[in-house]
Amino acid sequence: MAQKSRARLPVDWSLYLVTDSTPAILGDKDIVEVVDQAIEGGVTIVQYRDKHADTGVMVEIASKLHAVTQKHNVPLLINDRLDVCQAVGAEGIHIGQDDMGCVEARKILGPDAIIGVTASSVEEAQKAIEDGADYLGIGTTFATPTKTDTKSIIGTRGLQEILAACATGTEKTVPCVAIGSINASNVQRVLHQSAHGSNRLNGVAVVSAIMASMDPQASARSLLDLIKTAPEKFYAAVPPNTARITDFANLIAQIPYIIKAHVSSSVLCHNMTNTVVQNFAANVCLATGSSPIMSENGPEAPDLARLGGALVINMGTATPDKMNAFTAGLRAYNAVGAPVLFDPVGGGATAVRRDAVKTLLAAGFFSVIKGNESEIGAVAGTSTTRQRGVDSGPSVSTAEEKAKLVKAIALREHCVVLMTGKTDYLSDGERTVAIENGSQYLGKITGSGCALGSVIASYVAVHPQDKLLAALAGILHYEIAAERAEARQDCRGPGSFIPAFLDELYLLGQEIKDGRGIGSNGPFGRHVKAQMATAG
Repeated sequence: MAQKSRARLPVDWSLYLVTDSTPAILGDKDIVEVVDQAIEGGVTIVQYRDKHADTGVMVEIASKLHAVTQKHNVPLLINDRLDVCQAVGAEGIHIGQDDMGCVEARKILGPDAIIGVTASSVEEAQKAIEDGADYLGIGTTFATPTKTDTKSIIGTRGLQEILAACATGTEKTVPCVAIGSINASNVQRVLHQSAHGSNRLNGVAVVSAIMASMDPQASARSLLDLIKTAPEKFYAAVPPNTARITDFANLIAQIPYIIKAHVSSSVLCHNMTNTVVQNFAANVCLATGSSPIMSENGPEAPDLARLGGALVINMGTATPDKMNAFTAGLRAYNAVGAPVLFDPVGGGATAVRRDAVKTLLAAGFFSVIKGNESEIGAVAGTSTTRQRGVDSGPSVSTAEEKAKLVKAIALREHCVVLMTGKTDYLSDGERTVAIENGSQYLGKITGSGCALGSVIASYVAVHPQDKLLAALAGILHYEIAAERAEARQDCRGPGSFIPAFLDELYLLGQEIKDGRGIGSNGPFGRHVKAQMATAG
């Protein structure tokens, strides 16, 4: 018999608490008190989940929880157990793929019950919507100790794909909430990375971040503050309420001022890079105005991340130990919203490196992804260009195809993407620039690409209000200095190019700092060989 129709409470999906009664998570705390404190801190909806308790115990606890949620006018959902939901008059249920179907649950609970369904694939999401689900719990986003029977870990890429599938036109058909090891350190980047166009998550579901906390109220308040603060403030190429410069002449006109700020900054550039290039990259950083530190010690990354600089993750030597360090560094810088540049060196060369690229893309958010054509193809997962070591093989793509590729990856990853080559292609998903500056000798010395990554990262730290513009400034500083070095009489080949290049990096920066490079007719403006690219 269908349950009597009830008035449905308005639902704010922002901060969805899923309870956990196991000692490893809850400890010796009282679950009802934890939920009460969590709602005081900002939890907007509660799901009572207990896979092991007897029915009588579940009904008793659910009744107490419902008294608390009703006091705060917050809906209570019961995981899986329709009988418990009916017994306590809860507002609805959440069902997994192995539980009773949504259609059957609706017949029993009636039209006003809130019914949510877990979806970890596009097919599961579409079926749940067709069956009349009121919302989707999408996941598992990341591996979690609270749920060991997960079918798959979908990451933010999986969230994005499901959000796209949930849309009719430009609007989602049902609210969507992500779940799976989401906490204060990653909630903002999850919200940012999962978005598909204008379709975004309606909220996040958390378990341990609140249930295991010694101060559930403070933890909930902190999480809600992060959710309500636009994640684009830290992660987007251009943050909210900041004008995006689309006129190319105006874009170029800003660059000398950014170079001037960078040259005077001594901004920290934290390099997790291969040993072959550490000395050269450090010298390039010093010549351009940043302060380099070469450290692959994961435990010290949180302290370094709070110093206002940027992190470079260079995958030149991607051993298991270094992959762990890369992940620790990435998470530390993501936690404070600081920029991270990913250089997938040799990413298309071997299966091990291709897997490493996938692992790192799933582990966190990169502000900039930089690589040659083969490496960017590995990031896209569609590489058709063979890679010889760290070098890209002969290109088979047209200029327009390269521009479209960097634009597509920038849109997918919500970041800035640079493909280096004879012509560089730089995109933030909306603006795509082709750059033809540089020197032949950059391709004949070790570490020139790696050092460019360090320069771009520190430039983004100095000018985070437009990451594409910052990256473009760093590229032009680097490549125009290379042209000037090659033109010097004392430069006779790759060996003499290196000291000349370091000199010109420094000298160009000083000229602009002193005001001699400002303007289209200055030593900087006369050398710029770049234009907006056609990217479809």
